[in-house]
Amino acid sequence: MVNQLVIIGAGPAGMMAAIAASEKGTKVLLLDRNRSIGQKLLISGAGRCNLTSNIPVEQFFENYHNGDFLRNAFAQFSNEDLMKFFIDNGIMLDVERGHRVFPASKSAEDIVKFFRNILDKHNVQLWFRNRVIKIEKMDDGIFKIISKKGEIFAKSVIIATGGKSYPGTGSTGDGYKIARLLGHTIIKPVGVLTGFNLKEQWISQWQGISLKNVMVKAIVRDKIIAEEFGEMLFTHYGISGPAVLDLSRAIAGLNGSNIKISIDFKPALDEKTLETRLIREFSGNSNKSLRNIMKNLIPQNIIEEFLLMGGLSGEIKGNQINVLQRKTILSLLKNFQLTFDSLRGFDEAIVTRGGVSVKEVNPKTMESKIVPGLFFAGEVLDIDGKTGGFNLQAAFSTGFVAGKNA
Repeated sequence: MVNQLVIIGAGPAGMMAAIAASEKGTKVLLLDRNRSIGQKLLISGAGRCNLTSNIPVEQFFENYHNGDFLRNAFAQFSNEDLMKFFIDNGIMLDVERGHRVFPASKSAEDIVKFFRNILDKHNVQLWFRNRVIKIEKMDDGIFKIISKKGEIFAKSVIIATGGKSYPGTGSTGDGYKIARLLGHTIIKPVGVLTGFNLKEQWISQWQGISLKNVMVKAIVRDKIIAEEFGEMLFTHYGISGPAVLDLSRAIAGLNGSNIKISIDFKPALDEKTLETRLIREFSGNSNKSLRNIMKNLIPQNIIEEFLLMGGLSGEIKGNQINVLQRKTILSLLKNFQLTFDSLRGFDEAIVTRGGVSVKEVNPKTMESKIVPGLFFAGEVLDIDGKTGGFNLQAAFSTGFVAGKNA
């Protein structure tokens, strides 16, 4: 038996591809190595499922690595189309801070159930616990899919196996191996949207402390290579949080030994304005200790180490602080430097940078330029976006286009 279309991977891209293909009458077999669909989707958005962003579609592309490749896919299936798809099928949506779109139930499990119902309604055949090892294209143009449970034949194939991030969900790079054997170039995979290991051992003392509205910068040889504004979190190994995760995308592939991480605690104030604020704080609290005054400027739990970094005693009074000490505090508030060691790796990375080279894929159809009838969708491609729903949107858009054209 030769299947019309086999899709490998039942994540967001594979499921959307199956729906788009079945809607035009194609009979679809959807394979997955897991026991059910959407394993990675279940943990997206900390289990709340950040589906997309509601920013204007033209603003999307600057938020991706290889964003221009997505322009054709978004023209066919945009964030607005995705939101309409959910609403028309009974899923109510909420927009939260930062334009992030979630299901109103705030439940990724509800979204997975939603997709299962639609797949069943479209008569998509599902085959779980079946890992694909290799794909060959035979002389008659038919694909032979070699899986753990036997050989499967198909006229067209969509590879939507994901990347290498969160391997516990089944994303272990299978698609890269399959694509390479079919002649595709694989850009070296690196885990991104992940925390940083820092070289400072004392940083574990700040574990659990969260900072809001800060600017986090990556500096190489005194040059700022990237910066992100938002929230960050200190951990037992270093730093994490939304701003740090987004910054990891700029650091991926760089020589870690040359990278410094700088925290600007007061990004809304330039140095002159902040210095005026410091003078006011010190003169208005002339008899208070520096330790107490600093509570008005930074979280209490980090004051001791902060002052130690500047060689300052927390016991000195506001009226005893000289110009040099004030300049030191000003410098630390605007440029508190830590030493980058490494990214946390695939076990904790939300997405993968790297994968199938987009130069070898037709952006209008997601079809391989090397192997006719072979399509790609989702994270298996060398595309990754910032936090905030961008990666799921890319998966849904590329999946839709692949399914429509396969």
